[in-house]
Amino acid sequence: MSSRFLSVCLALALIPGAASAASPLDTWLPARAREHAAWFAARAAGAEGQTAELGLWQERGEGDPGIPDFVPPSSLAPLIRAVEAGVVNITTVGPRSNGLEGMKRATGSGFVLTSDGHVVTNNHVVANAQQIAVRLSDGREFAASVVGRDASTDVALLRLSGVDLGRLPAVYLGDSDRMAVGDWVVAIGNPFGLDHSVSHGMISAKERVLGVGQFDDFIQTDALINPGNSGGPLFNMKGEVVGVNTAIISQGQGIGFAVPINLVKELLPNLRENGKLERGWLGVVINDDGVNGGERRAPLVKDVYKGSPAAAAGIRSGDRLVAVNGRPIGSYLQLLRKVALLAPGTEARLSLMRGDTTQEVTVRLVARPAQEATEGLIQRTTSEEEVGLVLRDLTPEVAAPLGETAWSGALVSGVTPRSPAESAGLRAGDVVTEVNRRRVKDAAGVRAALSKGSAGASILLRVKRGDALQYIAVAR
Repeated sequence: MSSRFLSVCLALALIPGAASAASPLDTWLPARAREHAAWFAARAAGAEGQTAELGLWQERGEGDPGIPDFVPPSSLAPLIRAVEAGVVNITTVGPRSNGLEGMKRATGSGFVLTSDGHVVTNNHVVANAQQIAVRLSDGREFAASVVGRDASTDVALLRLSGVDLGRLPAVYLGDSDRMAVGDWVVAIGNPFGLDHSVSHGMISAKERVLGVGQFDDFIQTDALINPGNSGGPLFNMKGEVVGVNTAIISQGQGIGFAVPINLVKELLPNLRENGKLERGWLGVVINDDGVNGGERRAPLVKDVYKGSPAAAAGIRSGDRLVAVNGRPIGSYLQLLRKVALLAPGTEARLSLMRGDTTQEVTVRLVARPAQEATEGLIQRTTSEEEVGLVLRDLTPEVAAPLGETAWSGALVSGVTPRSPAESAGLRAGDVVTEVNRRRVKDAAGVRAALSKGSAGASILLRVKRGDALQYIAVAR
């Protein structure tokens, strides 16, 4: 084909021009023909890596290995054969929702965590179950009971019971922090009752926030995840579980979400020991100064509660907390997740920056005290006293009864009489969402924003009162 094309080009180049005047084609066609001839000659000589005279594209040479470190998978069958025995089918029977009579049968997925019968699935798969049956890939079926579950992370830990348990085919857990966008993954589960269905795709995004709470930190994948896949494993190419499939967007195609396995690993000891998420407490107030130059900054300690684990460990105001148990943290929410997932009594190793030096301290976490118990443990900032606000975090427990979204601002739990806040019309029950047109998500954010204001300057607050949003100016 190339020789035929070259012949056509040469033929066109030899067409005689008009007798009366030289045509522009007389010079253009021979030049193009020479370029094409040079390009075909280069291909014939095996020099595809060159662009010759055209300069319009490049091609790899005959011995070019291609993209470094990329090995396209030829078949996923060996991986699937190696891991599918650890994937289980879960059937539950429980009362119907919305007050309807009768019992409801539902299905989900899960995976064998330990060879003696622990299984991981989603909380929403077993939350209302009165009976739970787990079927293995070899057809054996066992009754299961809930060891512990947590709605905020949608993770549940089950325990199988039966005379024929033996040693079950437990899976291996991987490191979800090391997964990168573009990495291949495989989902195995029970969509629509189709037992042990396999789909594959890649990591589409990480740390997706879906608005479900403070543990919003999902892996997004285009591996097909359908109803019934809930609780099933998401495998990497080493056959390790890197996520627990948990959510889909019904309007979209190829958009699924999984709880990162590293979050699950931090939660599981808590569920096993306490049956629910007993949250550890560090005892610090964080000034989350966010992103600097496009890079995340480790959270800055603004204050330390007296008598708290942080105070006992020698953590001070001005320290930056850069890692928990060797895992880096780059935001207030990451710190909150890592600490809250650890059970009270757990010893955690914290890495902090103090000035230009890095230090490591060991902290024994305690149970998170009630909000009222922390009053007086830390001195309010001068700016907060001047304004006359008593603030409270909108935790999920506080937000739910009020019909608010958790961590969407700071709740005004009290207003000092005859203070600037009272004069401006602020009242208990208001939710502060912005300070001087900067969004805030908790009480610490409000305090940090107030402390940046100049003495005597008015403060502009955006306040949610019921369903209404309004701006209120507070004079200092």
